[in-house]
Amino acid sequence: ETEPLTYKKDVSDCNEGEDCKENRLLVRNPKSALRLVEDGNKVHPSQGDKGEAAQISNGYSGVQSSVPCNGMGEVEDAQCTAPAATTTTTTTTSTTCGAEGQQQLMELEDRETWSKKIDFLLSVIGYAVDLGNVWRFPYICYQNGGGAFLIPYTIMAIFGGIPLFYMELALGQYHRNGCISIWRKICPIFKGIGFAICVIDLYVASYYNTIMAWAFYYLVSSFTTQLPWTSCTNAWNTGNCTDYFSKDNISWSLHSISPAEEFYTRQVLQVHRSKGLDDLGGISWQLTLCLLLIFTIVYFSIWKGVKTSGKVVWVTATFPYIVLFILLVRGATLPGAWRGVLYYLKPDWQKLLATEVWVDAAAQIFFSLGPGFGVLLAYASYNKFHNNCYQDALVTSTVNCATSFVSGFVIFTVLGYMAEMRNEDVSEVAKDTGPSLLFITYAEAIANMPASTFFAIIFFLMLLTLGLDSTFAGLEGVITGVLDEFPHVWSKRRELFVLGLTIICFLGSLATLTFGGAYVVKLFEEYATGPAVLTVVFLEAVAVAWFYGITQFSNDVKEMLGFTPGWYWRVCWVAISPIFLLFVTCSFLSNPPELRLFDYSYPYWTTVVGYCIGTSSIICIPIYMVYRLIITPGTLKERILKSITPETATEIPFGDIRMNAV
Repeated sequence: ETEPLTYKKDVSDCNEGEDCKENRLLVRNPKSALRLVEDGNKVHPSQGDKGEAAQISNGYSGVQSSVPCNGMGEVEDAQCTAPAATTTTTTTTSTTCGAEGQQQLMELEDRETWSKKIDFLLSVIGYAVDLGNVWRFPYICYQNGGGAFLIPYTIMAIFGGIPLFYMELALGQYHRNGCISIWRKICPIFKGIGFAICVIDLYVASYYNTIMAWAFYYLVSSFTTQLPWTSCTNAWNTGNCTDYFSKDNISWSLHSISPAEEFYTRQVLQVHRSKGLDDLGGISWQLTLCLLLIFTIVYFSIWKGVKTSGKVVWVTATFPYIVLFILLVRGATLPGAWRGVLYYLKPDWQKLLATEVWVDAAAQIFFSLGPGFGVLLAYASYNKFHNNCYQDALVTSTVNCATSFVSGFVIFTVLGYMAEMRNEDVSEVAKDTGPSLLFITYAEAIANMPASTFFAIIFFLMLLTLGLDSTFAGLEGVITGVLDEFPHVWSKRRELFVLGLTIICFLGSLATLTFGGAYVVKLFEEYATGPAVLTVVFLEAVAVAWFYGITQFSNDVKEMLGFTPGWYWRVCWVAISPIFLLFVTCSFLSNPPELRLFDYSYPYWTTVVGYCIGTSSIICIPIYMVYRLIITPGTLKERILKSITPETATEIPFGDIRMNAV
């Protein structure tokens, strides 16, 4: 009287009012209710036949139906009782009718999916290509041997970054869940990873959007005939301000400060009004308004889900490439541009013998591709089940790495121009790192180009769009994770939840909007995300490859794509990628960065605070492990075994019926 919902039946053979199975997915005929049993003489597949007995597509939710179990409607052949044994490879159903002879059937309803494949690709590219591609990669590259750095960078991408990127896309697409609830289907004891990811994403949202607020301030200030950071006659300038681009013969001295630097530090950030992290000063109302507007844009871009954000990224993901091309052409025509390109690419082969270079290469490719933030899981969960995520992983990771490389030319042609104007070496001009490279050095170069207002507007618009789609992605990782974990609370209240989340992120950003907010941003950037995300992805890789099982995971991929991942991918997932992550994490922890920003050196106690911030997210993982073992019944051995065994790979509640495909 039972039949796995995996029987093979061609769609063309379906009669009216019947359910069919297409491409290994259950397809419901709109004119019929779900037929729970059919042809009771069929035999269940054996445990080893998972390849032949495919599972129902994951991520479907149920909707109640009023069809009674007494035989009315489309289910008159079904019996009221359908017990079945559940194996690791078979989808079965079981239920018992009440005295009234009623049963509740629930119709399968699709999870929201991307409107078009290109929406997904642009969203992933927009997430992976962010502000770090523009400022971090060029700096890391020239600091670690120029062209020679591309060798460790490529090796780390091939054996570490791209396999992890592919793994997360495949996990999200197959299990069709966010970063929290997906662990029920992989290894329940590691569910704390999902909560840790959400905390990390909230930390990132608290400082990353502040950098966009700085860019927005610059954008508004650019709508003038003369950019405000081109002269030393403003109220915020000091006696050390030196405008060496003026027509007067002014030499650059040791104590000289460019007008662009004073605009950034004294007008935008106003760090001179703060003594450091122990005295942050007041809140800048200008930056607060800028950040409020940014969060408003973010809210109305993601409040309805991927249907709306998938359309917004058509602008935010493509516009930066148009601007990069314009700036690349303009930079290549500047005097002295060749000096910057030579400095950028000139190989220093001796650097390859230094361990730090390989650590920097691994960290750069990892943070550039961005596994571990729950974003790839969330975005892939809205894909169609048979989407080719393997191809997507290769395309998007290649585009991301190529963008980083091209951004180096955009930055260093301008640095060569700056060195020519100052009559200095490129190494002296390129001392600024991080946001300062964009907001001081590059802004100053733009201000002294012909048509400076136009180039300033498009440049800061580019920075805004680079940051926005990364923010969309980070918050979507949290939203999808929470909504999938608590659908009974938030599934019908997405707009309200997103509103509350953006308000929390805005309030959490207030410390970064103070006069000393730049010091807070630097602290969070170095400690709140780095080691925490590395730890999260290391445990994620171990849980998938060693506990869930590389064979099971490979079978899942084969079920989606029709082919099994090759030995290269399996070796990377089992050994190389975890070793890669452990190597980077240990290197970071053994040599914590000595933080310094402008003329402020961070005191020792800030290192302790930084590690506490980083630990506050990953502490969720051991806490949940202990909690899981406590609430699980049985002996300690039984508790451990139950906690590392997937609860279900596909769980579709049918009232009293629970359909499992493990």
